[in-house]
Amino acid sequence: MDMTNELGNKKWRGSVGGIVDASIDEVWNIVSKSSKLQEWMPMIENCNDIAGEEGVPGYIRLVSGFMFPQKDGDRSWIKERLVFLDSLSHSYVYRMEASNVGLDGSSNSLKLIDYGDDTTLIDWKFEINPVEGVSEDCIVDFMGYFYKSCINKIHGAIEASSM
Repeated sequence: MDMTNELGNKKWRGSVGGIVDASIDEVWNIVSKSSKLQEWMPMIENCNDIAGEEGVPGYIRLVSGFMFPQKDGDRSWIKERLVFLDSLSHSYVYRMEASNVGLDGSSNSLKLIDYGDDTTLIDWKFEINPVEGVSEDCIVDFMGYFYKSCINKIHGAIEASSM
């Protein structure tokens, strides 16, 4: 029996959420712009436009930095395609088209929910193709930790941009 085919169809899924002490519009203004990625995503050094127009499905960006440790000490990079973005529902989906971190074909979606009193709930979901040599729990925990640290940095990025 060919197990690779069975494994290949199963996605590893995870989600993480958090409250940011800022209005939904302030949070959206930070998280929806690729040019602001370094301000709130830990260990991101660069985010470059590759093709298309930011905010329009089909837009492709190249994100690089030290988000995912590499054995050779090199920077990790991920080429992401915007699949969906809706400013009214404050949500988007990116698909990882290519990378040097084994996340090709994975996707992540972010949705903001107005939580009242100028606070915003960030709901982040991700789907990853199984990664050879890594346990599902390990990668899901790592991704959860990574996205949680992003959420924790958003408030500081909003404060810094309003100065």
